[in-house]
Amino acid sequence: MDNIWNDLYNAAKRVQNGREISPFIEAGGVSAALLTKSGNIYVGVCIDTACSLGMCAERNAIANMITNGESKIDKLVALMPNGKTGMPCGACRELMMQLDKESGEIEILLDIESQKTVRLKELVPEWWGNERFE
Repeated sequence: MDNIWNDLYNAAKRVQNGREISPFIEAGGVSAALLTKSGNIYVGVCIDTACSLGMCAERNAIANMITNGESKIDKLVALMPNGKTGMPCGACRELMMQLDKESGEIEILLDIESQKTVRLKELVPEWWGNERFE
């Protein structure tokens, strides 16, 4: 098993702690960890609200990365409430694509056991914004 995938999986698992914040907000059911091109790991958890103001775990990890001055993602792991890996939603895919012209190369873990991965460009073929990076 590729050690970095284990590191990312474990980083996401450490912050995954589904809990009720208030009668309107739940957080931590889904978690994510990403590895930047410079080798740093950033994590995030989902925040689900009663009125659609929530944020996905992946976008929170990206916000954490940007807050710390980075913007280039190499690898990403998202964990569902059952502890299995999951795919980023369309909004998260779109945000990642907009970060950098090389974002299509971001590797996303499909399964921790088999270490099977997919590139973001496979999930977002013929992305509308490619010409703006040229």
